[in-house]
Amino acid sequence: MEAPKQITPAGLADYFEVLTKAVFQSGMSWAVIENKWDGFREAFHGFDPERVAALTPEKVAALEEDTRIVRNKRKIWATVDNADALLALDRDTDGGFAAWLGAQGDFEETVRALRDRFAFLGDFGAYYFLYVVRQPVPSHEDFRASRA
Repeated sequence: MEAPKQITPAGLADYFEVLTKAVFQSGMSWAVIENKWDGFREAFHGFDPERVAALTPEKVAALEEDTRIVRNKRKIWATVDNADALLALDRDTDGGFAAWLGAQGDFEETVRALRDRFAFLGDFGAYYFLYVVRQPVPSHEDFRASRA
């Protein structure tokens, strides 16, 4: 399996997209998520966190029936909650979310902070998120060994 493609986030939507992919990949075939990702982009409004945080229960219920995405009710609601959490961190931190992320300390402290703030995000999801958005992470082998 090849490493995920890394990005240089240009804004909150980039962080939010990677975070959402980490949530939905948890416990799923990565190939399934990858094959449906264009549908996720459409369903979640291009990962605009303000639009996603504003989704009504009726719109979330519609997403639960949307075949373009994986229809996991808990993960869909986690995505809405995560949009709200991301916006709050961006609004409440001098320098925004990127500054918050960089101020968490070492890798383990950053993983704990991400898990505390974002729903449905475990250690592997946090590692994936940090790796893709070019934050410091241990090698994949060292990370797996530390979780064994």
